[in-house]
Amino acid sequence: MTTTGFDGAKVALFIGDRLLVIRRDDRPDILYPDHWDFPGGGREGDETPFQTVARETLEEVGLSLTPADICWQTCDRSDRGVVWFFVARLPGDARVTFGDEGQFWCLATVTEVLQWPDVAGQLQKRLANWLAGQAACDVPPAAPPV
Repeated sequence: MTTTGFDGAKVALFIGDRLLVIRRDDRPDILYPDHWDFPGGGREGDETPFQTVARETLEEVGLSLTPADICWQTCDRSDRGVVWFFVARLPGDARVTFGDEGQFWCLATVTEVLQWPDVAGQLQKRLANWLAGQAACDVPPAAPPV
């Protein structure tokens, strides 16, 4: 898939060896209310997939991503259209500044995120695909899911 015809982007963002996850707002007018989610969202204007995920990450959790932080990416079709999925890594001392979307954030292991029953959309599938050997990050994945 090309980088021109897409609808949004998400990032599995490691801070140290844990994933940053956001608890979505609990409102009936959004998809996946009160579910766990990764930073990201819809494309604005002529943004590239990276520009979309970098802007959304800055807005949602106050963290700046550079292309060098990205260690894996893929693109596929979801219930929201064509979505890019990135895996990125920041140092363990990165400081989150939570924005105004979502209820709260936390850091979790890959195993925890893969086992939670309430994760938005296809994020667990994409994370599992990365974990299954398509990974380029030097991130300890913890124990594989049971």
